[in-house]
Amino acid sequence: MGEIKVSPDYNWFRSTVPLKKVGIYRIPLSEVTEILFTTIIAKRNRKSKNIIVDDDDSKIWSLYDAGPRNIRCPLIFLPPVSGTADVFFRQILALTGWGYRVIALQYPVYWDHLEFCDGFRKLLDHLQLDKIHLFGASLGGFLAQKFAEYTHKSPRVHSLILCNSFSDTSIFNQTWTANSFWLMPSFMLKKIVLGNFSSGPVDPMMADAIDFMVDRLESLGQSELASRLTLNCQNSYVEPHKIRDIPVTIMDIHLLQFHGTKYAAIDPSMVSAEELEVQKGNLGISQEEQ
Repeated sequence: MGEIKVSPDYNWFRSTVPLKKVGIYRIPLSEVTEILFTTIIAKRNRKSKNIIVDDDDSKIWSLYDAGPRNIRCPLIFLPPVSGTADVFFRQILALTGWGYRVIALQYPVYWDHLEFCDGFRKLLDHLQLDKIHLFGASLGGFLAQKFAEYTHKSPRVHSLILCNSFSDTSIFNQTWTANSFWLMPSFMLKKIVLGNFSSGPVDPMMADAIDFMVDRLESLGQSELASRLTLNCQNSYVEPHKIRDIPVTIMDIHLLQFHGTKYAAIDPSMVSAEELEVQKGNLGISQEEQ
């Protein structure tokens, strides 16, 4: 078992920040009167503890909402393909300790970007959030940009923070297979995702992080993985002119590969000897592959 999953910080997070689920139900209005509709919804809501935000009963959003509730423009985290809402637990613990309100989301199954954006907008309406700061990692960053694009006429995104993300799905060269992911079994989908994880020597902290993400990946079902890979690879790009007025911060860890070389962009004294050894090993593997 990974060190992170059994760490005091993670256990403290899970015991103090409740996981909420925001669900939806579909009842044809043509079949019920307004009074009967309200009664049925109320009964179902009490029974399931889910809250209606849409008209499709297959959509369940999972979220951690921590920090002061009086903050009306919180920071919202969107995970990568392999991530769940709790992958941001360390950020939540740190930021809420400084007084920030942070919401980490796990989105339900959506098969196209417009459908995701519409569902996300309805979730924000339910949470009574007119403006938000959005942090997205990988696919989460792309969806964050698409949502900012989607709401550009009536802006809901005040700023964007993008970590190892992208703005055009064509970079994956899988747009032609995107519509077939829903047919693939879970083990094959997981193999596709795991293929993007580092396979060479890594420092202990990175190894623990990878183990944790693999564990989170195992918790996702076939439809969840298939839909995320579909969103990740179906032909789409962000229209830059629609988000040009939004402050954007881009985070990228690609500079790590240059540590210990003459192309390093960091003071060598700030890099541990252990990290340099790991990086030398990675460089050796890369040279052998070439």
